[in-house]
Amino acid sequence: MTIEHTGPTRHNTTGSDIRVDEEQQHLDLTYARLDRMRANTNRRLSEALRETEDNPQALSERESYERLYTDDLTKFDAAEHNLYFGRLDLEDGEIRRIGRIGILDDDEADSTLLLDWRAPLSRPFYLATPAAPESVEMRRHIRTRNRMVRAVNDEYLTGEHAVTDMSAHGDVVNESALVSALNAARTGEMTDIVETIQREQDIIIRSTHRGVTVIQGGPGTGKTAVALHRAAYLLYTHRDTLSRSGILIVGPNDDFLDYIGQVLPSLGESGVLLSTVGDLFPGVSAAATDSRETMAVKGDLRMVDVVKRTVRAYQSLPSMPVPVTFDTYEVQITSQLIKDARAKARSSRKAHNQAQRIFVRAGLDGLAQAHARTIGASLLDGSQLLSAGDIADIREEMAQDPDIRRELLRFWPTLTPLDVLRDLYADPAAIRRATPGWSDDDRAALHRVAAPRPEGADFSPADVPLLDEIAELIGFGTEDDEREQRAQWRRQLAEAQEALDILTGSAPQDLEDDLDPEILMAYDLIDAEQLAERQTRRRNLTTAERAVGDRQWAFGHVIVDEAQELSAMAWRMLMRRIPNRWMTIIGDTAQTGDLAGTRSWQAVLEPYVAKRWQLRELTVNYRTPSEITRYANRVLHQINPEHSPPTSLRSNGIEPYAMTAAGSSVPSAVVTALGGDWPGLTAIIAPDNQCAGIAAELDGRTSGGDEIRVLTVSACKGLEFDNVVVVGPAEILRQSPRGHSDLYVALTRATQRLVVVYDEPLPDELKDLPVRND
Repeated sequence: MTIEHTGPTRHNTTGSDIRVDEEQQHLDLTYARLDRMRANTNRRLSEALRETEDNPQALSERESYERLYTDDLTKFDAAEHNLYFGRLDLEDGEIRRIGRIGILDDDEADSTLLLDWRAPLSRPFYLATPAAPESVEMRRHIRTRNRMVRAVNDEYLTGEHAVTDMSAHGDVVNESALVSALNAARTGEMTDIVETIQREQDIIIRSTHRGVTVIQGGPGTGKTAVALHRAAYLLYTHRDTLSRSGILIVGPNDDFLDYIGQVLPSLGESGVLLSTVGDLFPGVSAAATDSRETMAVKGDLRMVDVVKRTVRAYQSLPSMPVPVTFDTYEVQITSQLIKDARAKARSSRKAHNQAQRIFVRAGLDGLAQAHARTIGASLLDGSQLLSAGDIADIREEMAQDPDIRRELLRFWPTLTPLDVLRDLYADPAAIRRATPGWSDDDRAALHRVAAPRPEGADFSPADVPLLDEIAELIGFGTEDDEREQRAQWRRQLAEAQEALDILTGSAPQDLEDDLDPEILMAYDLIDAEQLAERQTRRRNLTTAERAVGDRQWAFGHVIVDEAQELSAMAWRMLMRRIPNRWMTIIGDTAQTGDLAGTRSWQAVLEPYVAKRWQLRELTVNYRTPSEITRYANRVLHQINPEHSPPTSLRSNGIEPYAMTAAGSSVPSAVVTALGGDWPGLTAIIAPDNQCAGIAAELDGRTSGGDEIRVLTVSACKGLEFDNVVVVGPAEILRQSPRGHSDLYVALTRATQRLVVVYDEPLPDELKDLPVRND
């Protein structure tokens, strides 16, 4: 066993370090308490599951307890690994032990076995330095595995053993444990940094700012880890508020969400909604792809006016009078009648679908007046003119006539976002009408030929903000919520009555196959209304589960990762989901690859929050060895000479090198470049048009027993790998106007080894890479 320490080692009579023995004893106590907590919770969950209650209040309470106990078990299981990792010895003799969750000693009142890392009393573990010890005499880092203490590391902040030389890396604490974690092989899932949070990270994690906090930092500075730990901290500190409204975390792609998916559970939190921009519109699977140019057009704020014009185009006028028959008389729907009805509907300022009732009522008023005039003109005795009450009766009768309603609704139809956008894209003439002043190239970027796809899957991620914009304009999913609830109740009541008919033998047998099994078990209910009430009670859903299907859900906090890639239209959509504007934005404008993305946080945020935002910067690169950053920083200088690169924390002695593809195909050269098996995860990052060929050439090949992944630059955003092969840097530069940002991203994904494969001259920034052809 290796014992790492800064202060003196203390041995017992057997020669072992008494510090390890001491911490093992406390670790045993802590795990024993955790096991008892888990057993008690399992018992309570089993008891709750065995209870059967038909009383609505009792059933609701039971389901709440089920959710509580299940969440607790999830938290206990997630905390099992490295449960206890830190200790503080204060100058007044107090000892505080720090872990993933808080645990009280059930044998001693008011005794704490473990402080939650988010608790205020834990904060000195991350902030205390010899220059500012915060009353801490000694900080101890404890490494455990399989419930055994493997190593301890003591830092004395005061007294004769205090470390006074902080020149190497400023405020970096527990550097040996940190470097060990950074050098560990990647597993394909992000791990938390709760044991090694650094001072500049902790300040951001615990920020009390209630506006927008932007975390700007170069590759490898831990932006994502900081954001996730901030989510866990906010849920701990503001649980009453955020447990109801929830936290939304938006990432760049599904691979990224899979990569970070285990971090929050390991920190004792679950129920946070993780989503991409493409998944934020319920019912839409944004599986289609767009060219870079099309994405840029769709993300431009000009699209706001485009969708407004598109929706208004459905509020049309008849080119000639439309005759309808009512009570044997012919009445005409004229252009003037529709124009008057349209003016009333538009003046209401309601969304399109919500204003439809106003339009129809105004149209019926006009038709009723016209019908009254027709009848009056046909009467020889003018004394028999119709009264206002008579005209009102005519209007109500017309309202029940399906032919009249159908003809009126031709000029103000009910719209859905999906149909509006599909119709626009499929019609070049509609695109031209909606885009005055646009270039033909930009118009062509919107046009597409409809292809057969599953419902909702014919849209790209860039379409989702447009669907959301249309939904706002037409009131989709927002109109008459109370009326819709009443209609839903009527449907449930009808279904319940069918069930009772089946149970009494008075309904066709084939209806039984269509009903909820719970309905068929409700033999003890006496009428349809009681049965319908039972069906409205659903198992308690988490906040995330409720929010995912509700486009209008207002989150308590929103975290956006790789935020520099979001288009202006995507920002509009996100801001609708966070009306309190309490957000954490993570990004690096030097890495912006999307043509619709941002180079300025001020330009993005100030239209929504004015000056109510703050910028926090991370300055230490924990991921990328200095051997690699030497080349990456040259690319950064081309992007923005004023951009200061983060300082690499470590050097690993593995020099990057290049291999030429001369004399062979690029895919074959990539296979050669892989050479022997490299330990850890390996990624091939290639130009968009070469990924498929490289993947086919690899044909399932692995490195060190792990899968080798082939990715475009956009697909590797936010990810990291032990080994990276960058293919065709000159083509990566050429495939986009923001090619230097793409190359910068590709070069900074590796934690250990970087190889560049090229078939045309290397860019100037990489020309002095050593070349190997073995």
